[in-house]
Amino acid sequence: MKANDIKPGNAIKINNALWIVRSTEHVKPGKGPAYVQVKIKNVATGSVNEKRLRAAEDVDQATLDRRDMEYLYTDPSGHIFMDQESFDQVMIGDDLVGDQMVYVKPNTVIVVLMFESKPVSVELPTSVDLEVTETMPQPKGATATNQLKEATLETGLKTRVPPFIENGEVVRINTEDGSYMSRV
Repeated sequence: MKANDIKPGNAIKINNALWIVRSTEHVKPGKGPAYVQVKIKNVATGSVNEKRLRAAEDVDQATLDRRDMEYLYTDPSGHIFMDQESFDQVMIGDDLVGDQMVYVKPNTVIVVLMFESKPVSVELPTSVDLEVTETMPQPKGATATNQLKEATLETGLKTRVPPFIENGEVVRINTEDGSYMSRV
């Protein structure tokens, strides 16, 4: 696959090591050729590196097994997921999921990427629906449409929402940047 086609969550092989792409940035400088700046995490060691790839450079993509798994609960050892086909329970540590768990509530089914029967990453949907647990009431006379206020959601995620959103309402959140999308 070409470096231009790399997306966060992809698994690539560099120097015979498996890496998971955490983020990508396409850069077209005024002088010189375009390139892709990728932030990658080594599956074996857990180290995180940044690498610059030429846009047309070929990259070896690793084949990952995609499994639907239901998030059950979190305990001190990690996050417990259950395979929807075999009903096996798998523990996934914070080092693999990072800060993505603020978008996942219990009993939610998400895609877990496996390599040689070991979980290496999770793939979230583009948006999730979460309930607002704490936010300030709308101030009187605040009718400007671009004003946002702080809100805490049921998973602990803090985001900014429009002033008309109240406690108990369900909102749709973008999982790429944590921003408010709409009321559900």
